[in-house]
Amino acid sequence: MRYKLLQEGDIQVCVIRHPRTFLSKILTSKFLRRWEPHHLTLADNSVASATPTGYMENSISYSAIEDVQLLSWENAPKYCLQLTIPGGTVLLQAANSYLRDQWFHSLQWKKKIYKYKKVLSNPSRWEVVLKEIRTLVDMALTSPLQDDSIHQAPLEIVSKLLSENNNLTTQDHESIIVAIAPLLENNHPPPDLCEFFCKHCRERPRSMVVIEVFTPVVQRILKHNMDFGKCPRLRLFTQEYILALNELNAGMEVVKKFIHSMHGPTGQCPHPRVLPNLVAVCLAAIYSCYEEFINSRDNSPSLKEIRNGCQQQCDRKPNLPLRLLHTSPDLVSQEATLTESRLKPVIVTSNEIHVEVERNNTANQKMTANVGNDSEPNLIDCLMVSPTCSTMSIELSTQADRILGCYVEILKMLSDYDDWRPALASLLQPIPFPKEALAHEKFTKELKYVIQRFAEDPRQEVHSCLLSVRAGKDGWFQLYSPGGVACDDDGELFASMVHILMGSCYKTKKFLLSLAENKLGPCMLLALRGNQTMVEILCLMLEYNIIDNNDTQLQIISTLESTDVGKRMYEQLCDRQRELKELQRKGGPTRLTLPSKSTDADLARLLSSGSFGNLENLSLAFTNVTSACAEHLIKLPSLKQLNLWSTQFGDAGLRLLSEHLTMLQVLNLCETPVTDAGLLALSSMKSLCSLNMNSTKLSADTYEDLKVFL
Repeated sequence: MRYKLLQEGDIQVCVIRHPRTFLSKILTSKFLRRWEPHHLTLADNSVASATPTGYMENSISYSAIEDVQLLSWENAPKYCLQLTIPGGTVLLQAANSYLRDQWFHSLQWKKKIYKYKKVLSNPSRWEVVLKEIRTLVDMALTSPLQDDSIHQAPLEIVSKLLSENNNLTTQDHESIIVAIAPLLENNHPPPDLCEFFCKHCRERPRSMVVIEVFTPVVQRILKHNMDFGKCPRLRLFTQEYILALNELNAGMEVVKKFIHSMHGPTGQCPHPRVLPNLVAVCLAAIYSCYEEFINSRDNSPSLKEIRNGCQQQCDRKPNLPLRLLHTSPDLVSQEATLTESRLKPVIVTSNEIHVEVERNNTANQKMTANVGNDSEPNLIDCLMVSPTCSTMSIELSTQADRILGCYVEILKMLSDYDDWRPALASLLQPIPFPKEALAHEKFTKELKYVIQRFAEDPRQEVHSCLLSVRAGKDGWFQLYSPGGVACDDDGELFASMVHILMGSCYKTKKFLLSLAENKLGPCMLLALRGNQTMVEILCLMLEYNIIDNNDTQLQIISTLESTDVGKRMYEQLCDRQRELKELQRKGGPTRLTLPSKSTDADLARLLSSGSFGNLENLSLAFTNVTSACAEHLIKLPSLKQLNLWSTQFGDAGLRLLSEHLTMLQVLNLCETPVTDAGLLALSSMKSLCSLNMNSTKLSADTYEDLKVFL
């Protein structure tokens, strides 16, 4: 039978027996606090009247208890325990046999724990100490008590023993670890014990103890830990354990097998906490690689000072001082002669960091707009400069370089698991790395593999994380695009990211406007080199009238006509524009209903047959049209009522309608597969006054949100 460990104040009803004095007040030691008035048994077994509730004048400690026994003599009171103390005995009476046994095992446990604390606090011979530790572990494993402290108390005793004795041999270390290993199967090690384990991993990474004992402990930590912030030494122990695995002969192959064991053999990891915990360990390890540079931030110009070309006078700490060196007047004069749009470059130098930042007119305009704002400039805005004139090199120590390589490789491994990739992308979307890491060429080059995996994933919840987590903050898309500090190619990754984003729900004016404002040059350069995705982007910019400047439009047309694929797609665009003009020409019917079973192709064929500039009411109810027909619907300038009842029109189509059909007033989406993601896009349609969403996947929260906007 299992019992709950007795806590302080749990014993309430008592029978007291003493050879010399009648104790009128109940003892209040670490296991007894108060009692309710019942009866007391004296030495002659006479019954006394009930005494008032109170305390003993002198408490009895566990160390004073010489023995604990169950009463077994004839005619003994029922459910009683006998405590032998110096000078007499104390009888405790419980209400039933279960409660009596609970008291008995709890008191025995407390008594033995105090004994082991005393014995192990003054070790003489380590052979005896090791034997006592094994006995203590066996006692914890065989105890009928069921409580977390039953296993934690021995671990804390051993932890204190190790922290107070630093002269142990390696053999002693391993013997103690093996002795307490059974307790670690279902318990996290205490903080001091984690420090001891970390030290062993660093000093003896090839020890068999690391593989045989630490592996199940780390696996349990990764599966069950909820917050490394509350127990950072568990994270540090996990970090050191993985580095110890990397020191084995097989190196990263052993680490890869460990990661696979944490994921499991199936396609879905059964432990939801494993990935967040692994990512937390990786982020902390990568942060530690740049900690020396991060700690010197107080000594270096802030990002705002770098951009403004000045350094505020303040106290600087002595380690790694950085000096701001203004360029010479001759150099400034020479730069001004080359181009008027270029401002004075600023060089920040130190023993280990070299930064050269060149600002153009765009950056200067942003800086001017932020005058008077004390907030730090955007991180990537400070780092994103022309690769030809920007260099930032960080020389890591050998140890830091080894740690960085190991944990970036783990991030690569995590990105290879399909079920982990959405959560990994979400965790990395805010760019949780220090600016020193983002400016380190080796780090961004190695991390590029992870970003590529995100860009290749067709799931929207994955590749959408390439964009910034919120407006005004740059994301991985900006960081790895041409001109970004992490871009080390000719735009191949940038084209891949644009392709996947344009192929999903981001085929919108907002995304195209962002590209036109910030990345038009790289888009035109890649289109000039025959990249089909960029050719399509330029054609869409022309088709949706994203570009207002006539000279820029002519430059885009020239770029398209310079390649075969661009020329072909531009000709198709011109044909569509002519058809669009014919379609939007005034005339034709004001109401139109397609027969049931009609498809997207039927609708396209119908709309290409004449003028529909006057079409205000279109019914596609009970047809087989999908979101693909939205490409044709957005070309109807006068459309006010649209019936999509019982069609396969989905979220992607709704997003297009919300951006282009600004005059739409009535929309019927009954029995369509639309979800909250698409319905929320309708909040931008200010003219919409009637919306039917019966039999859709609309949630109550989205319904309330739409009521506010519509």
